[in-house]
Formats: sequence, structure tokens, C-alpha cells
Amino acid sequence: MKQPAPTKVMQSSELARLAGISPDTLRYYERNRLLPAAHRSASGYRLFPPEALMRVQMIRGALSVGFSVKELGRIFSVRDEGGIPCHHVRKLGAEKLALVESQIEELKTKGRELKRTLVKWDQLLKCSAHGKRAGLLEVFTQAKENPE
Repeated sequence: MKQPAPTKVMQSSELARLAGISPDTLRYYERNRLLPAAHRSASGYRLFPPEALMRVQMIRGALSVGFSVKELGRIFSVRDEGGIPCHHVRKLGAEKLALVESQIEELKTKGRELKRTLVKWDQLLKCSAHGKRAGLLEVFTQAKENPE
């Protein structure tokens, strides 16, 4: 069940708990300027405004789809200075999607190659006498010499 958004200033431990992250992660975000510097209470506790929770959620979401801390630092810096980085964010998102799609294709290629390798290995294991080395890894040298 979704918790209601906080309406009052929070200590870092409360913000971390609500965001589902550790206080160390919160400090990391703050050090890397993903979060504005927290105000301090009279006793030295870091105090965050209610909107900090949404900011942490944005950070977590962006990191989960491939944005880097450095990229987010630049984006939030523009936002915090009143700029509108939306087109830049969209461009970065498209670049990340292209990279993911490329990685998926590479993984598919590796998967097909591994399937072919396992078929060859099964054949070698059938032909190999029990207790003798079948030379499975040598298949890789043969594949380079005799590409299919």
C-alpha cells in the first residue's frame, strides 16, 4: 500500500526509510548533488523538506533504467537553477534504450553460439570414452579455424 506523501520536514533516517534506501545512500546522493544540501537542526540532524521523497524516487527510477549519478547530477543542477532539461533527458533516455537494445542483440548472439556449442559438446561427450577428456574447450579453437 502506498504511503501518503510526507507533509513535514524529515530527518534523514525517516526519509531513507520512506524511500526504501539506506541513510548511507541518502548521504551519497547528497554528496553527489542529486539532493539539495539538507538544512541542519539545532542538534545537527540533517532535515529534508517533504518534496525530497519525490526527488529520491525520481533518482531511484532514473538509476534503474540506466542513468548515471553524474548525468543525474547535471540534470538536477539545471533543474535546480530554473532550467528545463527535458529535451536533454529525452535524448539521454533514447541513447540508453539504443544501448540496451544493442546489448540484447549481443546476448541473443551469445545465446545462439552457446546453444551450438552445447550441441557440439554433447556429441563429443557421446563419442568420448568414459574417464577420458573430451576436449570440450578445444571446440573454441576449432570454431575460429572453421567458421560456419
